[in-house]
Amino acid sequence: MPSLLRRLVSAGALLALSAGALAAPPAPALRLALPEAAPVAGHAASDDTLAARLDARGIRYEHDADGDYRVVFAWQQEGRSQAAFVAGRAHVFGDSAVREVFSPAARVPEGGFDAERSDMLLRDSQSNILGAWEIAGDVLFYVIKLHDDADGTRLEQALEAAAQLADDMEQRLTGEDVL
Repeated sequence: MPSLLRRLVSAGALLALSAGALAAPPAPALRLALPEAAPVAGHAASDDTLAARLDARGIRYEHDADGDYRVVFAWQQEGRSQAAFVAGRAHVFGDSAVREVFSPAARVPEGGFDAERSDMLLRDSQSNILGAWEIAGDVLFYVIKLHDDADGTRLEQALEAAAQLADDMEQRLTGEDVL
């Protein structure tokens, strides 16, 4: 993908990516181990409103066994696809809550990434405006943390950005299209 599209330059650029991005049928479920989020009592952004916000944007998703919302993006020109998720539960942060949007990029090799790749991931995280690379279990994820009351547009932008950045990194690290 062009480097301009790799960066989160503006909301307008992210919205332009949405045309045809949700055309792929869901791929087989991918089991990913993420830390369990604490339930958020008294917050209006419940599971029902999260689904409603995604539905209002016309986002096709699966609600997986872990309670996460799984969206598959497809880039027909590149012949690639990528799964992205909205966490089914939010994390308490002070008097509000934060919800994670994430996309897996690669399996982490046993013993972790070497120094060169670790440095590259840290530098790449710094160059992105929103989100960062994280490792959970043996999977490298691109993770964007949003206030739990983010509207459907913001959720869609975050899903698209996480999927695109994770797919670019998957291609860079592995040359494959597995996740």
